[in-house]
Amino acid sequence: MEKGDIPGSKPLSHPAHTLPYEAVLKELSTRLNEGLTPDEAAHRLQTYGPNKLDEGEGVSVVKILVRQVANAMMLVLILAMAVSFGIQSWIEGGVICAVILLNIVVGFFQEYAAEKTMESLHSLSSPTGTVSRGGQTFSVPSAEIVPGDMVELRTGDTVPADIRLVEAVNFETDEALLTGESLPVQKDCDAVFKEDTGPGDRLNLAYSSSTVTRGRARGVVIATGMATEIGSIAAALRAGDSHRRPVKKGPNGETKKRWYVQAWTLTGTDAVGRFLGVNVGTPLQRKLSKLAILLFGVAVLFAIIVMASNKFASSNEVILYAVGTGLSMIPACLVVVLTITMAVGTKRMVERHVIVRKLDSLEALGAVTDICSDKTGTLTQGKMVVKKAWIPAKGTYSVGTNNEPFNPTVGEVTFTPVPPVRFDEEKEGSAIRPRLEEFLNVAAMANLSHVYRSEEGEWRARGEPTEIAIQVFAARFNWNRDRWTKGESPVWHQMAEFPFDSTVKKMSVLFSRFDGNTERSMVFTKGAVERILDACTTVIWEDGSTSIDLTDDHRATILQNMEELAQLGLRVLALAHKPYTQSTQLLEGADLQREEIERDLCFLGLIGLYDPPRPETAGAIRACAQAGIAVHMVTGDHPGTAKAIAQQVGILPSDLGSVAADVADAMVMTAGQFDKLSDSEVDALPTLPLVIARCAPQTKVRMIDALHRRGKFAAMTGDGVNDSPSLKHADVGIAMGQAGSDVAKDASDIILTDDNFASILNAVEEGRRIFDNIQKFVLHLLSENIAQACTLLIGLAFKDLDGQSVFPLAPVEILWIIMITSGMPDMGLGMEVAAPDIMDRPPQTKQGIFTWEVIVDILVYGVWTAALCLASFSVVVWGFGDGDLARGCNREYSAECDLVFRARATTFVCLTWFALFLAWEMVDMRRSFFRMQPGSKKYLTQWMYDIWRNQFLFWSIVAGFVTTFPILYIPVLNHVVFKHTGISWEWGIVFVEAVLFFLGVELWKFAKRVYFRRQRGKMDKSLA
Repeated sequence: MEKGDIPGSKPLSHPAHTLPYEAVLKELSTRLNEGLTPDEAAHRLQTYGPNKLDEGEGVSVVKILVRQVANAMMLVLILAMAVSFGIQSWIEGGVICAVILLNIVVGFFQEYAAEKTMESLHSLSSPTGTVSRGGQTFSVPSAEIVPGDMVELRTGDTVPADIRLVEAVNFETDEALLTGESLPVQKDCDAVFKEDTGPGDRLNLAYSSSTVTRGRARGVVIATGMATEIGSIAAALRAGDSHRRPVKKGPNGETKKRWYVQAWTLTGTDAVGRFLGVNVGTPLQRKLSKLAILLFGVAVLFAIIVMASNKFASSNEVILYAVGTGLSMIPACLVVVLTITMAVGTKRMVERHVIVRKLDSLEALGAVTDICSDKTGTLTQGKMVVKKAWIPAKGTYSVGTNNEPFNPTVGEVTFTPVPPVRFDEEKEGSAIRPRLEEFLNVAAMANLSHVYRSEEGEWRARGEPTEIAIQVFAARFNWNRDRWTKGESPVWHQMAEFPFDSTVKKMSVLFSRFDGNTERSMVFTKGAVERILDACTTVIWEDGSTSIDLTDDHRATILQNMEELAQLGLRVLALAHKPYTQSTQLLEGADLQREEIERDLCFLGLIGLYDPPRPETAGAIRACAQAGIAVHMVTGDHPGTAKAIAQQVGILPSDLGSVAADVADAMVMTAGQFDKLSDSEVDALPTLPLVIARCAPQTKVRMIDALHRRGKFAAMTGDGVNDSPSLKHADVGIAMGQAGSDVAKDASDIILTDDNFASILNAVEEGRRIFDNIQKFVLHLLSENIAQACTLLIGLAFKDLDGQSVFPLAPVEILWIIMITSGMPDMGLGMEVAAPDIMDRPPQTKQGIFTWEVIVDILVYGVWTAALCLASFSVVVWGFGDGDLARGCNREYSAECDLVFRARATTFVCLTWFALFLAWEMVDMRRSFFRMQPGSKKYLTQWMYDIWRNQFLFWSIVAGFVTTFPILYIPVLNHVVFKHTGISWEWGIVFVEAVLFFLGVELWKFAKRVYFRRQRGKMDKSLA
């Protein structure tokens, strides 16, 4: 089958590498600047399918079903069923069998839904590509890219599909995974090759899954999915993952028998670990799996205690009692509820513009104490506009505000013949036209963006925000790059380009033009002011007629004006040029040295750009401060610009003069100042910097280390390749979904789909909510286990006339409570909304969910519940009854056993109600059930709104209440299955004990509130 016949590849007349790119564009019906229309892209997606490799069966129904059966908790139930059937207790065995089937069915559908959710989220967090459609340039998931799409690539991107290059400037890709070639491959968009040329030599193509190591490019997609070169390799080499440990081999390839035994042992250990869940899943899931195994051991111990207290009698009743006591300690639905809670949480995060790549980060988010955020596009809007342009020989241009950043025809341009440092001396007047050619030539030519008017008359742009803003400024004077470089007779011809590099912080281009019969070549350079000044030896000053030597006084004046612009919150760049003289005339095939090109420049002026803060940023930073989270700005911008924006959004106080001098000096630093400090000097600072300007990758890593040494939990944002080390090093790495490179996304834990700082706060809030909810249902579940175990163990003292222990709770009753009053309500607790004060608390510590508060709560609630249950049994038997426990009341109902059956029914109803009430009490672990909303004026009715808000939890609890009655009063079901009988006056005991239960829980919560209030007061005094 020809490649063009494979889904994901539009047939061409000849292979793409044999055709000029103009022919490929024509055959694919794609416009160079506009790309495909959105409708055509949607149609092709239907035709050619999603751009992804065939991943096999996706969510496996069989594997999910096997996981429901093959786990430690289910093993316990199966053993209990086997014991019940073994001693011919058919009813108990049948009920346990039904519980097993119910657990499997419910768990299967829940996990299937969770897997489908995570699969959809995985597709959202997959690599993205920058495409042009309908004249608009934006990011889309790689899976939605289709043949004919125009794709833009830059350093750090992963190539999303096989692409025929249209533009390529210093463009190199790493194709090691495709060709095995260890060195990056330089691409040439204009080359054409023979049909039999191998993939590694097709220099006009960029292949899917290769990584851009240098430069930039633009091209048209020729193949997607399995039709790509990497797709054909995947089809040939696909093999299942193996869980086998490899056998060790000696230097000559020899093996020994003990090495085989070692490999088999480790493979078996891994399999057991996977079965028990202790070496798969997130750290929290593994921790809870270990807890479940510990509880299994406790259950076995309790079963032995039961047998011992009955002198290891072999009667069926004693064995059943032991089985029931063991089952009471097994949290059968713990891991399932955790999985569902996390899946629901990650889905809710997507709605708040956050994609979770690693479930581990959900636990970490609640502990974040410091956020290190980039400025551009995260704290700010990411839409640059030129506000000021200073030309030393002439004066300063200013651009008024407008709502169309790409439109050069709107926004008033004014001019004043003074530099920024003398703005107060003369008001800005109307626009005039001094000679701007040199300045505008650099602005337009040393620029990779394109600003153009679409066929519909709408202004559009492609490129980086900074360069678009500068290009728009040039276009205001009709000096758009395309005017001079496109058309039938272009004036300027590009000869070479040196792209922006984070190490040199400059970008240069070499252009030539013909003036009459003379060819004139020029170097146009823009970049960071300090770096441009270092490369300049001349300047056009005051009179503007000729260039003069650049003196130290000139440098000082230029830096003074740069500081003045930076104080306005502007990002300041410098522009320079120089003639490309005969002594260094470009020769055919010459190897240009960047250092030679970018030296001895002539300084032309400064241009100041403004990226306004997002409207929601200041509020989000105030909310972070209230939540005990410190925000640090780590940016590559100039210190003045960073400081001005930081003060606008509230990271820094508006009046630094009111802060102690040593603290103020530590608040704002450059990367150079910070990196010069030793670790001990950093630790001795009164505060870690809130703003680090001119930030380098290693500076971010050092900042995270400094936070860790202070016991902090750090989140770091990033979007570039150079941010990858800090994203991996941080406790939570946050990548930008729109502006971020694929390398940064791969290194991150979560991705912001809108690149908005406020979304980080959303992620932290959602992380805290999930963390809180996990604590709630674990507390509820384990409190029930403690209550049942204590009731049964202490109930061993209730001996019948044969000297055997009488069940306070029958085995089937225990199973019913485990499944009905734990499973569904705990899932409801996992879906609870965030507490009103969730962002008013300090961050969670690294202690995890089992804080001392939770551990003590488990014991208090469990023991209180058990005490009330034992009291209910005792009151019925000895308070209102004659204390006769008869004989064989664990086995069957009789007139003599009526008292025991009534007492058991009362105990069962009490425990059921307590468990259901406790679920509602756990909606807030400290606030009263009747006052969970602070500030509410509905003193008597607020609880009604609170219980109705979470309808899943509400109906789960209602179902638990309602189902109590049929199993109490339906004949046979009550006597034979549940070993209890219908009650009458005993309901009075139930209601009294329900009141006592509420009273006990409310008093405990009140005591906790008083204690923590005092602790907070002591902390405030110590801080004061």
